[in-house]
Amino acid sequence: MIETRSIDYVPLADRHGKVWHQGPFWFTGNFVITTMVTGFIGPALGLDLVSSIVAMVLGAAFGTFFMAFHAYQGPRMGLPQMIQSRAQFGLRGSIVPLIAVLFVYIGFNVFNVILATQALQLVFPGSGALWYPVLIAIAVVLAVVGYDLLHFVLRWLSYAMVVVFALVTIGALRDLEAGAALPSTAGFSWAPFLISFGAAAGYQISYAVYVSDYSRYLPPTVSSRGVIGWTYAGAGLSAMWLFSLGAFLGSAIKEPDAIGGLRSVGDGLFDGFGTFAVLVAVPALLSVMAVNLYGAMLTGTSAVDGFKQIRPTVRGRVTGILLVAVVVYIVALSLPDDYLGSFNNFVLMMLYFLIPWTAVNLVDFYFVRHGHYAIAEMFKSNGIYGRWAWRGLVSYAVGFAAMVPFITTTFYEGPAAKAIGGGDVSFIVGLLVSGFLYAALCRTLDHDREDQAMIASELELEGSGIAAEPAPSD
Repeated sequence: MIETRSIDYVPLADRHGKVWHQGPFWFTGNFVITTMVTGFIGPALGLDLVSSIVAMVLGAAFGTFFMAFHAYQGPRMGLPQMIQSRAQFGLRGSIVPLIAVLFVYIGFNVFNVILATQALQLVFPGSGALWYPVLIAIAVVLAVVGYDLLHFVLRWLSYAMVVVFALVTIGALRDLEAGAALPSTAGFSWAPFLISFGAAAGYQISYAVYVSDYSRYLPPTVSSRGVIGWTYAGAGLSAMWLFSLGAFLGSAIKEPDAIGGLRSVGDGLFDGFGTFAVLVAVPALLSVMAVNLYGAMLTGTSAVDGFKQIRPTVRGRVTGILLVAVVVYIVALSLPDDYLGSFNNFVLMMLYFLIPWTAVNLVDFYFVRHGHYAIAEMFKSNGIYGRWAWRGLVSYAVGFAAMVPFITTTFYEGPAAKAIGGGDVSFIVGLLVSGFLYAALCRTLDHDREDQAMIASELELEGSGIAAEPAPSD
């Protein structure tokens, strides 16, 4: 059945699903060739293999922490991820992080459709202009049907992906010489180590913008430990695996190519397996494209709804998904063939824009409001959260400004980054500044007024009776 809900609240009567489903969903959602490409960054910067893997694994562990803690917001509030930002930024002020989030969705889908097309071109003829619309159309269908189908597809794909990539990993370790393609000057250096760490962390944090979109149908009584733990395990393990595999291939193959590398390693095990491994990765890429289209639709709808109220309908969902799909197609056609450099910068830019948002959002949920919100007020232009919430906006702006001197990219290097040899620690600065500033500014919040609004909100959302209290936070 086609999902009917959009940015609206999911009532208790519609809540369903099992907590453990978050594990395989995010394992497959992150177990795509795009993740492996991120692992190329360390060797490309002249970092030795061990240092590259350590940087990527630590970055994945760090970034997934934030993603997983966002996951519990879904069942607790029954809302899409970015609608929740209205409590911190205001009905209209939330457009600030929403714009950055749309950039993330579109960017990832552009890279995913390019990789899926390259995979198919191993067997089938046709240019990107031919394959892009076909692949995007399949992703559109998955996104239109929505939440339950996406959970079903990604859950079952996880089994196939584990088996195939386990064999590929074995083949790579058996047939390739680690570090063979690295220059003699390759070794440890803080600058490329921190850039690799930041890229891995930013890649994982990018999932935070829609993680609770796929947990919001769970009952509010589910354990916070279960939701957070399964999300962390699924997304973290798949990232650490593919980041490490990508770093290994990047160190062993000159000018590594994700599709060509997979094919070569797989064929080394037995003839034709490489092509099979690449083709098996295509459904996972399409599923993740659908997840991104779905999230982009929710985010775009949230942004428009802040200025002109939108009634959630199936037609609106389909229209939003199609609009994002068209933009992805246009951008994919215009991207240069050498997209790896663009991808590196894209991942880092995601980190810069999302760090202040995730700091403000998590501090608000876990330390300021402790998961209690007047949800109905988030949809009202005259609600208690206001149109422009200055505390969140100021904290975001100051946190981002504090990051700028520490940023390192191919087109800009901040003075503070230069002073420490090109290392990028901007993510630490952004987290601390935005998070602590927001907590300080919220000391003057009128919690009594919000408590009264919560009672009215729960009655309004559920019709009668108070919404069920969540399980203890464990």
